[in-house]
Amino acid sequence: MSEKTSHLRKLRIAAGLSVRELARQIDQQPSNVSYWETTGKTPRSEVLVDMAKALGVSVEQLLGEVPARKGQSNSAGKLGRAFESVSKLPRRQQQKILDVVEALVAQNKAS
Repeated sequence: MSEKTSHLRKLRIAAGLSVRELARQIDQQPSNVSYWETTGKTPRSEVLVDMAKALGVSVEQLLGEVPARKGQSNSAGKLGRAFESVSKLPRRQQQKILDVVEALVAQNKAS
């Protein structure tokens, strides 16, 4: 396993995502995610931004240019701490919370 491969895999696991879930979030086939992990090839540029968002890191961190530190959060304050706690819950519970948040955001946009 190459250094890039293990880096992408580590980021995915740290985000609590399966290959299938990451693929769904970035609108790609799971085989693509597996390919990037096992070969160390870099995804197309249009995929990188979505992948970084799904993994909760910057594109630079995804590419390995800035080391991702354990416990580092891109969000600050009370909301950031809350989502950090949510990220440690089982995936099913995370999805329920995400559904509620997305519904609230959609409702706010409609107002």
